[in-house]
Amino acid sequence: MNRRTFAMSALTAFSASRVAGANDRIRMGWIGSGGRGRQDLATFLKQPDADPVAICDLYEPFRDKAIEMAAGRPKGFDDFRQLLEQKDVDAVVVAVPDHWHALIAIAACEAGKDVYCEKPLSLTVAEGRRMVEAARKHGRVFQTGSQQRSGAHYAQAVKLIRDGGIGEVHRIQAGMQRNIFPGLQPTEMASGIRPGFNWEMWLGPAPERPFDPFRCIYNFRWFWDYSGGQMTNWGAHHLDIARWIVGADAPTEVAGFGGRYALTDGGETPDIQEVTYQFPKVVVTWTVSEIAEGKPVTLDIYGTKGKLTLLRSGFQVTPEMIGPGKDKKPAMEPLQAKGGDLDGAHARNFLDCVKSRQRPNADVEEGHRSAVMCHLGNISTRLGRSLRWDAAAEQITGDAEANRWLSRPYRAPWKLS
Repeated sequence: MNRRTFAMSALTAFSASRVAGANDRIRMGWIGSGGRGRQDLATFLKQPDADPVAICDLYEPFRDKAIEMAAGRPKGFDDFRQLLEQKDVDAVVVAVPDHWHALIAIAACEAGKDVYCEKPLSLTVAEGRRMVEAARKHGRVFQTGSQQRSGAHYAQAVKLIRDGGIGEVHRIQAGMQRNIFPGLQPTEMASGIRPGFNWEMWLGPAPERPFDPFRCIYNFRWFWDYSGGQMTNWGAHHLDIARWIVGADAPTEVAGFGGRYALTDGGETPDIQEVTYQFPKVVVTWTVSEIAEGKPVTLDIYGTKGKLTLLRSGFQVTPEMIGPGKDKKPAMEPLQAKGGDLDGAHARNFLDCVKSRQRPNADVEEGHRSAVMCHLGNISTRLGRSLRWDAAAEQITGDAEANRWLSRPYRAPWKLS
């Protein structure tokens, strides 16, 4: 598998006229303007051809902050469907909680908008496949917000590894570790629901629940109704790179362990989790700790000649020492490279592809495949057994109960089209 696969999509006359008619500026809408949404906005504002014209958020303070960041130019909306109706929007950034990604991104494709959707791409395997199908059916450029895919030093590291630069690689270790004991607290609306905030709309396709400030804004990540914990948060980044290095669409077997053992903040997802993925001749492991400090972020690739530690700040290769007794010598020269502006590079790649109609670095299919790894890890952990994965059929082999976890029912009136 090459580092990137560029495949030309059909450039319709309608798409071409919209971009060219805007004097080469791409008119963009934001659906979700919380913490990550505003970070994305700040990134795109640095691009001379990105023109933010619309901002949508259910929470007015976030929406107002984003409009202010863009010098008051964008129109404001509290319903994504209204934003998608705007004829002056060429592309959208989807930065809402995970349980909304599929519905909004598919609707955007159907409305003729190109899509930049934050990771993890989906809440379920079934959603991700439908997102890929929608992007292909409607000829949309669809970038997953896995910005490490656009890092020059990540591409350099992947090439070095694939070319045998650190020897044979049969083990990759990834993880995220910190200590937040005894847990997190609500960051917004802790004293009660804010007037005008539509909790029913925020829940959308998720099960009915009474308002809880801890379930929304940043902390939605710790509830299975809306997300998948650190597995789909940081795991979506580092397992994506591990899969890129291995050069495979998916693992063949997954075994997960862990649970929420110590945190007392009311969340559900694991505070300790260990997942092992079997690829052809490569074992990938994922570690989460929310209750004991260690290396904050880990992505170590072990070769027979050296270990490559790959982080956003750069990479470093530590040679293996080989030889008899005291005569051990380094198997290779030490190497290192510095990182760069991943967010800026990823936004630039998306904008360039909107114009060229090429597939972006983190095309929706790649985002889906990496999200599948995360979902399988969580399903295995929750069921307490290993799973065998048939990537071609996107089914778990010989396990009817586990296959039911590949999708989730939607609360009426929402449906996955």
